[in-house]
Amino acid sequence: MATEPRIVYEFGPFRMDPDKQVLLRGSDPVAVTPKAFETLLTLVRHSRDVVSKEELLKEVWPNSFVEESNLSQNIFLLRKALGDTAENRQYIVTLPGRGYRFAATVRTVTEQGETLVAQARTRTQIVIEENEAETDQALKALPNLQKPQAGRKFLLPVALVAVLLALGAFLLIRNRRPANLGEKDSILVADFVNTTGDPVFDDTLRQGMEVELGQSPSLSLVSEDSIRQALGLMGKPPDSRLTGQTAREVCERTGSSGVLEGSIKRLGSEYVLDFRSINCRNGENIDDQQVQVARKEDALDAVTRMARGFRARAGESVAALAKHDTPLAEATTPSLEALKAYSLGWKVAATQGGEPAIPFFRRAVELDPGFAVAYASLGLMYGSTGSSELGTENVTRAYELRERASDKERFFITAYYFGRATGNQEKAQQVCDEWARTYAREFLPHSFRAGFVDLVLANYKGAVEEAQKVTELNPDASLGYYLLGYNWIYLNDLQGAENAVRMAAERKTDQVRLAMLRFDLAYLKGDAVGMQHEVESAQSHPEIEAWILDRQAFAEASEGRLKNAIDLSRHAVALALQGGRREPAAVFEARAALWEAFFESPVEAKRTASAALALAGNREVNYGAALALALSGDSAQAEKLANDLEKTYPEDTSVRFSYLPVIRAVVAVQHGQPLKAIDALQASVPYEMGSPRSSQTGYFGSLYPVFFRGEVFLAAHKGAEAANEFQKILSHRGIMIGDPVFVLAHVGLARAYALSGESAKARAQYEEFFALWKNADPDCPILKRAEAEYRKLRGSSPDSSLKP
Repeated sequence: MATEPRIVYEFGPFRMDPDKQVLLRGSDPVAVTPKAFETLLTLVRHSRDVVSKEELLKEVWPNSFVEESNLSQNIFLLRKALGDTAENRQYIVTLPGRGYRFAATVRTVTEQGETLVAQARTRTQIVIEENEAETDQALKALPNLQKPQAGRKFLLPVALVAVLLALGAFLLIRNRRPANLGEKDSILVADFVNTTGDPVFDDTLRQGMEVELGQSPSLSLVSEDSIRQALGLMGKPPDSRLTGQTAREVCERTGSSGVLEGSIKRLGSEYVLDFRSINCRNGENIDDQQVQVARKEDALDAVTRMARGFRARAGESVAALAKHDTPLAEATTPSLEALKAYSLGWKVAATQGGEPAIPFFRRAVELDPGFAVAYASLGLMYGSTGSSELGTENVTRAYELRERASDKERFFITAYYFGRATGNQEKAQQVCDEWARTYAREFLPHSFRAGFVDLVLANYKGAVEEAQKVTELNPDASLGYYLLGYNWIYLNDLQGAENAVRMAAERKTDQVRLAMLRFDLAYLKGDAVGMQHEVESAQSHPEIEAWILDRQAFAEASEGRLKNAIDLSRHAVALALQGGRREPAAVFEARAALWEAFFESPVEAKRTASAALALAGNREVNYGAALALALSGDSAQAEKLANDLEKTYPEDTSVRFSYLPVIRAVVAVQHGQPLKAIDALQASVPYEMGSPRSSQTGYFGSLYPVFFRGEVFLAAHKGAEAANEFQKILSHRGIMIGDPVFVLAHVGLARAYALSGESAKARAQYEEFFALWKNADPDCPILKRAEAEYRKLRGSSPDSSLKP
């Protein structure tokens, strides 16, 4: 069978092999980066033609936006490697305003009908197989091969062997027909068996292989959640190593198509990596590869080559391979130690949660300050545990380094940057949609939309659909069910939320992470026993204890027991500070200040707001403190905080459409300017029914634009308009989930009806409020004022026998 001809290029003393990405000067290798090699290859292929900078950027970085400085750096490195000087440009010539031209004469050499196969067992033998039909049989004999058979094979010069060794690797590949994988096929990546005695390879090579294979839009890797569940069913610990029979049984239990097994061992001063993939269904080999490298640092490049080979044999298109194939050292880090710390971070995050994983990701970026996706992962861990500012800081650094990542990881970095750092949820939504189209089997873009993007944009039905996709793509993770449950609550569908909890239990996912969802469901159903059960269970799980205490404080505040709520909140603050988590502690304090302000205790509210600001100054803390101060009469400090928010976060959807309109409306009312307040709240209309980021990190802020518009209409003596706003809130209880402002909407609606002369409706709303607050603190100022208003209203009624 004829094979495609292999083409190499020669110019001056140089020889360039595009297939192997090798540049030689004579017999000596010339070290260039992969992107520099691609730049040179483009210029060589267009020898004597002018290639514009735009064409080079498009060719070398397809479908990616990069700064022109990256191209300039590559040209500089190439000139240095080729020996070009400012006085004598032999090879790369700059034409100002036009681009670059390769000036040397290029000779194209075609090698017809030969498949190069390198033997990894010896430093001196490289076998060229001339008959492709006999390749499999020849390769089976390679480990015991002592000398080539006459007439069929010949030895290449030892010098060329040395050149290839100096470049870092020999590749032994079985030529097999592609094992095309279907859209629903999944692959399990097993742990590499490490017999080198060097622990740096433990976990690291598997992580690297997953990163490389994860670049493929058509491959689906078995998730860590599914692996842990399978190990549990096998009676093994969740952190068991995936090797040998264990890996193959996990492969079978997860219904995967294949398992990828690898090993690394020493061969003298060098290292040999073996890699094979096995069909879990019939036990047949899909692919065998072996790579020998001179240094341990070259192991990452070996992983890149092996992953590339497997993707080709799995049936991935040439176009997809060309588009999504960033070498591991560029996609992550060239540091084995940094990659090991990164892999351990995700391992810990999967089994113990985000907070224990933080030190590992911190270590990864300390070892390699240019490790883009490690910064993004660190930002995600901080953000998911309530440290918004630290999350913003780290994902911003990741975004600055995003060119040092694969296409898939660049989507992750960019989506989280817009969602967390700038807060521009419209842009985050666009990136997530493109991410999901490109990587149809990736659940993360759907979890971002379901977890915060669609909530801010008031797209709750869309959030439910996205959460359902998360459960479909990663059914063994608790995350999807957690998001699905809350998104059903936002739509007032408690049955849908209970179904999500039930499905999570049936899949035996991590039940600890669903504790808050179960608590909130119990609260909404009036199930005090269920709430207490979650409180007691949390005491043996420090990672959620502070959050459950916080939810308990919410329940107390919603029933008017402010003193109990503040005590519980302070306990949550103390636990957070004990764990070194200042930002969550500050959010708890800011929210407590809001309760005091809403319950008309201005002195206490100002004091608590100041305490919150002293702990941390992220945007949610600043918003909560500013609103509490505005409600308590300190409009100057509130306006200052609002202006700082506007200046610091000009793109943030929550800031623009919720925080600023609300703060400025309250300040305007304090100054006796209700019309100005109504105008300020007009900006919130597009997303007024949304759940801003403050509601997702601190459980306050949802529907506040609606609530305060109702308050403003009351101040302007527009009863009917005010009633309409308060009724919106009472019709969407699930969006506020325990925020005491929901209960106060009954008081607002009662006042609106009274203003409109509808006394019977007003009394009914007051009575509803009193029923909800039947066990409230008797000296609560807002309760006493509502009772006075009710008595006055009752006094003017023909039926004056009712008592609050």
